[in-house]
Amino acid sequence: MRTHTGPTAIQTQEPQVEVVGALRPRYDEILTPEALAFLTELHQRFSGRRHDRLADRMRRRFEIGNGHDPQFRDDTRHIRDDAEWQVAGAGPGLEDRRVEITGPTDPKMTINALNSGAKVWLADQEDATSPTWRNVIEGQLSLRDAIRGELSFTSPEGRIYEVTAEQTPTIVMRPRGWHLTEKHISFTDRTGRSLAASGSLVDFGLYFFHNAEALIANGRGPYFYIAKLESSEEAKLWDDVFTFSEQYIGIPHGTIRATVLIETLPAAFEMEEILFELRDHIAGLNAGRWDYIFSMIKNYRGRGARFVLPDRSQVTMTVPFMRAYTELLVKTCHKRGAFAIGGMSAFIPNRRDPEVTAQAFEKVAADKKREAGDGFDGTWVAHPDLIPVARAEFDAVLGDRPNQIDRQRPEVHVDAAELIDVHIGLPVTNEGVHGNVSVAIRYIEAWLRGLGAVAIDNLMEDAATAEISRSQVWQWIHQDRRTEDGTQITREYIEELITRVLGEVDRRDGDRFDDAAEIFREVSLGVDFPAFLTLPAYAKYLTDND
Repeated sequence: MRTHTGPTAIQTQEPQVEVVGALRPRYDEILTPEALAFLTELHQRFSGRRHDRLADRMRRRFEIGNGHDPQFRDDTRHIRDDAEWQVAGAGPGLEDRRVEITGPTDPKMTINALNSGAKVWLADQEDATSPTWRNVIEGQLSLRDAIRGELSFTSPEGRIYEVTAEQTPTIVMRPRGWHLTEKHISFTDRTGRSLAASGSLVDFGLYFFHNAEALIANGRGPYFYIAKLESSEEAKLWDDVFTFSEQYIGIPHGTIRATVLIETLPAAFEMEEILFELRDHIAGLNAGRWDYIFSMIKNYRGRGARFVLPDRSQVTMTVPFMRAYTELLVKTCHKRGAFAIGGMSAFIPNRRDPEVTAQAFEKVAADKKREAGDGFDGTWVAHPDLIPVARAEFDAVLGDRPNQIDRQRPEVHVDAAELIDVHIGLPVTNEGVHGNVSVAIRYIEAWLRGLGAVAIDNLMEDAATAEISRSQVWQWIHQDRRTEDGTQITREYIEELITRVLGEVDRRDGDRFDDAAEIFREVSLGVDFPAFLTLPAYAKYLTDND
């Protein structure tokens, strides 16, 4: 009998993207054959590298968990030491970013953002959007219509919403992070293997393909906020996506502008390298405060009591590790000609409660005064009523200047130890534990119903703040923490609080509180720590055609 010893033939086929989600009215305007062909090219070229970068994340998180603290990289020191290179900086419409409003992309919120008077609108398909199939595609429709001046919305009560502002904010769209998938679209590679599409490539690809040329014609451009990056290699992957996409539709290299959120601990050690890899396409960095706190907890959750943070409300922007991170961000950005954009204070006004509104204005004003004084060029707000408050603090520092990039901050020197100095010296309280359980369950319940940005107890909560809440509970249990009155934080104690919270909320037919409590148990009480609560929640509850 003859034995075959030659190479094994591998069956190949043309790669393709297939829509497996339901097609509702107008979805065909977004999911066109041409747009799907572009998504196919993006996935064929970049999905393998995406998986490699996600594997790098897991290795780094394992290393930190096993005692290897992050450091500034030796192999990229030459990038940091080279004083000559600068980034592309602002594109048309991004020269003045003193106040940016954030929010989801449903029609009503899109119109409110465009009428808000902010300089920039962060059109959020990420943490402020629950990634239901309906939200993903109908958010794209809202953006498409808004860019063409065709968007209007009539509420169930008959109220008509229209864009009336003479000058609308520059749109900067935020796609989902590299770790998230879009299970309503599948990608089949050349070997015939089919996987869920990348949420990042779907969100970016559909928005870019349909709107880049219209945005340029409007005097703006295709601009993106890039979330959850953990390394300069991930930034390089995005830069290659941008370069290919520009070539694909025939626009000049560098037309795309990105603003990268520095919202993970590993990324804080590679700010200059991230700017360098994206230098032809980047406008600035943003201090993504809530995800940054979550990242600190996630990476140091098992490293002992000295890395345990107190109540979430006590982890302010002035605690040591947060202060070091933001000071370094401003210095790094201005050194390279990039904008430094501040983060979002969670306090929001309540138009039915003047006292709450007054407190929100006071706290937001103090937060923005600190940012402007530290050298930030702009900041975020989550509510239109906060725009004048934030603008007043930046106007006081900037005056008629569009930014303060010329403020170089040579006095700032931040070392690796300062970036992980989490000593705050305050206790965990019973109120803090209850608050975390309550906020997380109430937020997850709303998220399961398709809401990604939710006002809870006069604070704007999104996926990042829910992540802090559940990860603190996990860490407190596993590090045998007690509250200030001596109560041991155990799984049994948290179960009691879950029962209490479910008794406190207003229940109604069709609510998702029971499902939310189950998700909370999985991500807070389990032996393992899911990297993101949205991963199991999406897999279990958002993969149907809704």
